Amino acid sequence: MLRRCAPWVLAAQIVIMLGLHSSSTPALAKASISKNATIQADDKVVRAILNAFALAEENLHKKNLDGLMTIYSNDFNYKGISKDDLRKLWADVFARYHRVSSSHIFTEIMVENGKPPTAEVICTGGLWATSNSTGERTRLDSWVEERHRLIFEDGAWRIRGHTGEDLKNTQFGVAHPFF
Repeated sequence: MLRRCAPWVLAAQIVIMLGLHSSSTPALAKASISKNATIQADDKVVRAILNAFALAEENLHKKNLDGLMTIYSNDFNYKGISKDDLRKLWADVFARYHRVSSSHIFTEIMVENGKPPTAEVICTGGLWATSNSTGERTRLDSWVEERHRLIFEDGAWRIRGHTGEDLKNTQFGVAHPFF
């Protein structure tokens, strides 16, 4: 199955995702596939990938750090950030915020049926939370066309890292390790 997303659809989704349409941001969100996304995977694999992100979202709402970390591969590495480093970052988020939620719009899912299977998922989204100290809802992170690298590991799809610029060529403040 091969589908393409119209540029104006993606632009509208980005505006909505980043909260530019109003001062409010989503309290609860989910992963979805853009209507015209490019998909090179069977429906069962696509559902399994979506389920991995749905499980992550469920664990965000529960502030279940152990459950959340199951979406990440044992070999997770993002610009030098390991799975253990990421656990510490999430623990800090959970300590400082509540009503944590994310949103993901996939515009491409490309699966390689190797041993083990891998996938590259292009995603636009955001991470929101409410501050424990101020009570204000805030966007903690947002990303546009981030390329998630996933691997089928221990019976589930897990994030292994992201494709993009290497650390030495990246400007400060553009890392998106969470998703």
